[in-house]
Amino acid sequence: MRNAGTCRRDAKGEAQAGSPCKSLSTDARHRGGVVRSREEGPVMGLDRRGDVARQDEADNRQREDLSRHAKPFDISKREVWEAYKKVKANRGAAGVDRQTIEEFDSRLADNLYKLWNRLASGSYQPPPVRRVEIPKAGGGVRPLGRPTVADRVAQMVVKQRLEPQLEPRFHPDSYGYRPGRSAHQAVAMARVRCWQYDWVLDLDIKGFFDSIDHALLMKAIRHHTKCRVTLLYIERWLRAPVSLADGTTQPRDAGTPQGGVISPLLANLFLHYVFDEWMRRTYPGVPFERYADDVVCHCRTMAEAEALKAALEQRMAQFSLALHPQKTKVVYCRDDNRRERFSVHQFDFLGFCFRPRFARSRTGTVFVSFLPAISRKAAKAIRQTVRRWRLHCRHTVELPDLAQEINPVLKGWLQYYGRFYRSALYAVFDSLDQYPVRWVRRKYKRLKDKVTRARELVVKIRHQRPGLFAHWILAQNGGQ
Repeated sequence: MRNAGTCRRDAKGEAQAGSPCKSLSTDARHRGGVVRSREEGPVMGLDRRGDVARQDEADNRQREDLSRHAKPFDISKREVWEAYKKVKANRGAAGVDRQTIEEFDSRLADNLYKLWNRLASGSYQPPPVRRVEIPKAGGGVRPLGRPTVADRVAQMVVKQRLEPQLEPRFHPDSYGYRPGRSAHQAVAMARVRCWQYDWVLDLDIKGFFDSIDHALLMKAIRHHTKCRVTLLYIERWLRAPVSLADGTTQPRDAGTPQGGVISPLLANLFLHYVFDEWMRRTYPGVPFERYADDVVCHCRTMAEAEALKAALEQRMAQFSLALHPQKTKVVYCRDDNRRERFSVHQFDFLGFCFRPRFARSRTGTVFVSFLPAISRKAAKAIRQTVRRWRLHCRHTVELPDLAQEINPVLKGWLQYYGRFYRSALYAVFDSLDQYPVRWVRRKYKRLKDKVTRARELVVKIRHQRPGLFAHWILAQNGGQ
């Protein structure tokens, strides 16, 4: 007679319907174990814990080891899974295949397995990088490269391997695209040093991302890693052609696409040797802040700044780079204590304009200091973005729904540009209030031709619900 406590399993080892073990919990949390997400197991071939009985972990690890040893490159499925999660969190636009992250997710298991299989076998070939041109606030366009979703995951796999080896080597005043560092830190340090040093050399490297020498970059990478898979795929990404808007492809013999996952890390490594280390050896008394290819150097005299500019022009030329002749400039940090006559006394850095501004001391005394605030270019870009939203035309939507939709963007602007000299945002966001007024005039026919009454209604709503739009809090808090 069969023991009632014995479960019945089919040929695959699954518990059959009606079997006593079907009701037994195998949830890891009841055993004090680590709980995996429901998605992780079935996607990467790892055993799920919970409502599905787990397989023997030793067997699972053995299969994984055999699978990996059968490939020429030691890339685990977990590396691909972790890379995918980071790519998904960062979102991003579609690449040359026009596949969105949602479409990639619709066949997630197949897509990730194919990617892992090709990466581990060495057969992965990056597709062309889709080039798009983004208008600059000051005119012109910025070319960006948009890899496919799968290619972004592949780049993230290699980045996760290479970044820990490079991070400890980088200069402490390199702030761009590094863990634990931010643009705000770079701006804050520049502000302090502008108080300490009278002169600034504002650098702009012309077309930097498109001008990186591949041979020199690979030489720098080989200096830090011997990992075959890292070297193989970085070389392939550097050579990947560019897909243009007209459908044609263009070969690339220099540069790394601005917009790729691994490009900022490669750019930092290149400038680490071209600029950071050279400055440390040649000009140890000249501090700087570098955020990718945006650089500010601090000098004690105008002569020192001019000499540094000339030396950097020669240095950049040695590596097929060039300083932008119009955008690279020497700036005098003028304030109440520094009153020399000089034509240039302002510069832009990471969306902030540094120039003489009124400030108030703790005792209430008003004086002139050299401070950062939102730049004209950044303010213009915000106004243009809001104008493209055409909020006044969406009168079929209720005002709270409209606010809920745009508030995340408004909060992002406030958090970034409001970090320094917050009151400079008043003028930028005051112009935004015209759109609720125009929305009211379209929403309510009786107010169509009554601008004053429509404005009064918006003011009333603002008093009743001061937090409806994120920027309304700015005025309520006095810009603090």
